[in-house]
Amino acid sequence: LKKLNDQSNKDDILCFEQLGIDEMFIDEADVFKNLFIYSKMKNVSGISQTDSQRASDLFAKTQYLNELTGGHGVVFATGTPISNSMAELYTMQRYLQYDTLKSKGLESFDAWASTFGETTTAMELTPDGTKFQLKTRFSKFFNLPELMSMFREVADIQTADMLDLPTPKANYGVISVPASPLQKEMILALGERAEKIKSGNVDPHIDNMLKITSDGKKLALDQRLVNPLLPENKESKVVACVNKAYDTWKDTKENLSTQLIFCDMSTPKISSKKINEESILEDTDIIFTSVYEDIKRKLVERGVPSHEVAFIHDTNNNDVLRKELFANVRSGKVRILLGSTSKMGAGSNFQDRIITLHDLDCPWRPRDLEQRSGRAIRQGNINPEVNIIRYVTEGTFDAYMFQTIEKKQSFISQVMTGKIIQRTMEEVDDMSMRYAEIKAIACGDPKIMERCDLDIEVSKLNDLKGNYLNQKYELQNNILKKLPREIMKTEQTISDLKEDIVLRNQNPLPENDEFVGIKIDNVLYTDKAEAGSMLIESVIKNLTSEPAYIGEYRSFPIYSHHIALTKEFYITLKNKASIMITVGTDRLGNFIRMNNALKNLEKTLTESEQKLTLLHQELRTSKEEFEKPFPYEDELNEKTKRLAQLTMELKLDEREPDVNDDSDMEEPEEDIIKEREYER
Repeated sequence: LKKLNDQSNKDDILCFEQLGIDEMFIDEADVFKNLFIYSKMKNVSGISQTDSQRASDLFAKTQYLNELTGGHGVVFATGTPISNSMAELYTMQRYLQYDTLKSKGLESFDAWASTFGETTTAMELTPDGTKFQLKTRFSKFFNLPELMSMFREVADIQTADMLDLPTPKANYGVISVPASPLQKEMILALGERAEKIKSGNVDPHIDNMLKITSDGKKLALDQRLVNPLLPENKESKVVACVNKAYDTWKDTKENLSTQLIFCDMSTPKISSKKINEESILEDTDIIFTSVYEDIKRKLVERGVPSHEVAFIHDTNNNDVLRKELFANVRSGKVRILLGSTSKMGAGSNFQDRIITLHDLDCPWRPRDLEQRSGRAIRQGNINPEVNIIRYVTEGTFDAYMFQTIEKKQSFISQVMTGKIIQRTMEEVDDMSMRYAEIKAIACGDPKIMERCDLDIEVSKLNDLKGNYLNQKYELQNNILKKLPREIMKTEQTISDLKEDIVLRNQNPLPENDEFVGIKIDNVLYTDKAEAGSMLIESVIKNLTSEPAYIGEYRSFPIYSHHIALTKEFYITLKNKASIMITVGTDRLGNFIRMNNALKNLEKTLTESEQKLTLLHQELRTSKEEFEKPFPYEDELNEKTKRLAQLTMELKLDEREPDVNDDSDMEEPEEDIIKEREYER
């Protein structure tokens, strides 16, 4: 609020209230989704902890207008009200029906989440695409009829199926290419980097998961993005995209059909107009600079006229140039247009002749894929069908990216159908089949599907029980060893500090700041300057890390040592407790440091007493947690028994015919038993 109310960089001519606005219509309202959320839930995917000033500003204005108009002051329009995470449904409700949330006690996110949602833990691919990890995600919803009933007080949801608009039919396809040996090797290196980061052996400023994810996305697109001097992969998805785009360009010459190539990474460094037939003939040795330029060069080399391939970036956000470019795409003068989601997504209308749309990389948000597809699947397209092709490099970050999009889209797609009747919703979309389900359908036996599902669920429950047992062993160690040892050590520290305070009080500093003297090497020095010099001289004699006794100050024995790692000399005042002080070059300043350390004994005592209280509290909590049983024990036992039963039934169903009925089978009975035991 302080940041929002900062008027230092704002004009004071007119305030929002003075504009006389009665109602706001906000198009593409999902761009205001990053409204601040305060939550106690940490490290849970799907809950954003970021906030934007733009969203906070809009929230203040929507509440102001709704207060004036009785809740009729704001209209949102968007095709993707939930564009990235499920928490955005709560954000939309805050904008449009905050009073309703407040009346039901759901204005805070945690209250809303506890009523309608639950965190679930599942196995997911790691970002490097080589391993699996347990990930906690806010992705399971309850009480959906009530939630959607409340949301529909402000939401009029119209899907494409409901509207039945005259849009072309979309044919989705995937072109998958193998990773090159170099790409595979570099993916393994990313995994090693991730392990080092996870173990805490790397400074986050030097390397972190964000950098690894960025490198992984680049590597999945083109290995030359990691290092432009690397050789080109002749079977990369960039080459596959060029091949497909060229074939489509050649096959649709008569109709002047157009194509869009979306790529959010490796945007062009030079204008598309500079890449023409003459420049390609002149530059025989072209150093790779961007994927955009590489695609155009390859297309022009194959015979596509350079003026028929354009970059959206050439418009430089100039409205006049954008209109001219869009007109050329609509007329077929520009046959292939390359751009990013942000520049060529929402608000771009050039659908007239689009026949194929290429998704060369995968964006982070389902909204972005939706906006990309919407450029072609749109009213006004003269083609009855359009092809939407997505390119994947096997064994790279592409798998992780599309998995992430699937997780985000699963809830969104079900909410937006407007046909929710069940009370709960899992995170996997009905349209997203697992291998086990496909196998079961192929076999025609529902028991196989049930067994595969149970196998996954039992595995998850066993993982949870393993975590529970590990936690229990840790609690047991805390109760029997670690915490009692810490408590005993802290109690001893408190006792030592109390004795040191008594000794210090028995040797106070004079009120007139007179120097009390110091004994060094059994010699008492009363002149402060001389004593300071002798103290430093005595300290620097000991160049080892072993404490050496050098004297006494205010009845506290003094020990000195040197630590080579920090390149510092230290003195320790030790009666019962140990008070370590760094030795400085100021011969008088060292006495000030020692006096301040002794003066702060009460503060150290208070901190130790607080620590002791916390340790006792932790011990009580650990004992309570240790006594708690595994909450899913009954469910695990029940599902394990059912899994074993299904396994036996399926084995019985799969048995070979009785051996006695086979005249050719003369295998000894003992060998048959051994073989079946091996199979089982």
